[in-house]
Amino acid sequence: MTVHFVGAGPGAADLITLRAVALLGTADVVLYPGTYIDTEVLSHCRPDVLQIDTQDLDLDHIVSVITMAHNQGEEVVRLTSGDPSVYSALAEQTRRLDAAGVPWQVTPGVPAYAAAAAALGRELTVPEVAQSVVLTRAQARSTVMPAGEKLANFAATGATLVLHLAITRAREIAVELAEHYGTDCPAAVVSRVSQPSELILRGTLADIADQVEAAGLRQAALIMVGPAIEPTKVAESYLYDPARDRSLKR
Repeated sequence: MTVHFVGAGPGAADLITLRAVALLGTADVVLYPGTYIDTEVLSHCRPDVLQIDTQDLDLDHIVSVITMAHNQGEEVVRLTSGDPSVYSALAEQTRRLDAAGVPWQVTPGVPAYAAAAAALGRELTVPEVAQSVVLTRAQARSTVMPAGEKLANFAATGATLVLHLAITRAREIAVELAEHYGTDCPAAVVSRVSQPSELILRGTLADIADQVEAAGLRQAALIMVGPAIEPTKVAESYLYDPARDRSLKR
C-alpha cells in the first residue's frame, strides 16, 4: 500500500484532477483540511470511507493515523488544499513517513493562486508589466521566515506578489508594500476561491485593508499585489508577434 498526498485544489469538487478522483474513489481512509476545502470534494469518496478532518490535529497525530492505517493494509489519501508543493507541510509529514518506512506518492492539484487569478480574470505575467510571480507569506504566529525572504526584497523587483496565510496582517502588509509599489498599486483579495462562499475584493494598496476588515476575513484568503492585477497597459507578446521569424524553432 502507498500513502497518497493529493492536491484537493482550491476547494470546489470539480476542480480536482482525474487522478485525484480515482484515488479518492479507492481510498479506505481520507484525511482532509476542513478549514480550507469544501466538503463536496469528499463526494468523490466511497460511502464507507473513514473521513478525518485534520484542522484540530497536530502533525504527530496526523502521521500516526496515516501510519496505523497503512500498517493495517488500508489505502490512505492525505488531501492538501491547493497543490502539495506550496504550504502543505508535505516535507514534515513525508520525513516522518520515511522514518517509519511508509511509502508515499504525491498527486498535484490546482494551486489556489491559479484559481484566484482565474476568478479575477487576470494573467499574472503581463508583457512589459510583470514577468515574475512570487508566492510567499507573512510572518505572524508562525514559523520564522528565512533572513533573505523579506517582503521589501520581493517588492523591489516589481513582480506580482501572491501572499498566502497573511490575511490577518493585510493592513501592515499594505503599508509596507506601498513604500515600493505606491499606494495606487492594484491589489486584490480572493477568499475561499471556487467555493460557494467565494468573495473577491478589488482595490489598491490604499484601500484593500479597509475592505478586508469590513468583510471580516480571517483565513482562507489570498492577497495579490502588483500592476498586473489591473494593468493600465498591455504590451503584445513577442511569441505571437506577426513580425517574428517563425522559421526559427525555439
